Amino acid sequence: MAALVIAEHDNVSLKAATLPTVTAALAVAGEVDILIAGGAPAGAAHAAAQIVGVRKVLVADAPYFADGLAEAIAEQAVALAPSYTHLLFPATAYGRNIAPRVAARLDVAQISDIIAVVSANVFARPIYAGNAIATVEATDVIKVLTVRATGFDAAPSTGGHATTEAVVAVPDFGKSAFVSREIAKSDRPELTAAKIIVSGGRGVGSAENYHKVLEPLADRLGAALGASRAAVDAGFVPNDYQVGQTGKIVAPELYIAVGISGAIQHLAGMKDSKVIVAINKDPEAPIFGVADYGLVGDLNEVVPELVRALG
Repeated sequence: MAALVIAEHDNVSLKAATLPTVTAALAVAGEVDILIAGGAPAGAAHAAAQIVGVRKVLVADAPYFADGLAEAIAEQAVALAPSYTHLLFPATAYGRNIAPRVAARLDVAQISDIIAVVSANVFARPIYAGNAIATVEATDVIKVLTVRATGFDAAPSTGGHATTEAVVAVPDFGKSAFVSREIAKSDRPELTAAKIIVSGGRGVGSAENYHKVLEPLADRLGAALGASRAAVDAGFVPNDYQVGQTGKIVAPELYIAVGISGAIQHLAGMKDSKVIVAINKDPEAPIFGVADYGLVGDLNEVVPELVRALG
């Protein structure tokens, strides 16, 4: 058996979610290759070749792959699929955009958000916002899987010695075109890769207060900033800050939830964090049920005091 990981990258480097996807692939197949489909993606290909456990890096280089258009990359994956028993994608916006197209073109079922590999054909995935785990058996000849990064350790990014092989790029799909991209730039760590996250909820009160109260704490800890859906819907922060079932799934070493009640949809996105600290004035808030440490109090007083204590 052999597995193909469709890497998420920016042509220069790999995205963090690719590494846990490789780990999942190694658990299902003895041989693992990586597809780098991009425009002049030499940097990403070089990084992929360093990952421990990877046998071969397949490089499909074409201008229409440069911007990660799902239609084009899906066609490339489909073209390579007959040589593999498993196709694995990171369960990110990138992977979730491509995988269903590949599964449809191959006429197979897709298994989404796997968090464990039971065997080459059996996988565990969360359902009901993470309140239950389903064990699913795949009977298709080619298995199409998306991998939740928080369910697997990242494969070592250095020390590997994979060979690099150029593959023939499929023709341009032609029915979609890249128009523009708006990228939010920040000096903070990327939310899904951060080791420490400070998140705010509706209890923060306003966009102004969110930044006033939470940013000094995040700055002191070198943390990423996150938010609950309620805070995003209220306009406190953009939706790329959202943690939860309909936002980003995170599992940092430390997650500090400030003014977050702990709705089930939010818990689904962060309950795998190593240490959870909750700050809320309501002692009955559900967030305290999953927190390792809880502090009942006014966040406008508690957080600044915590910042001062951190020096």
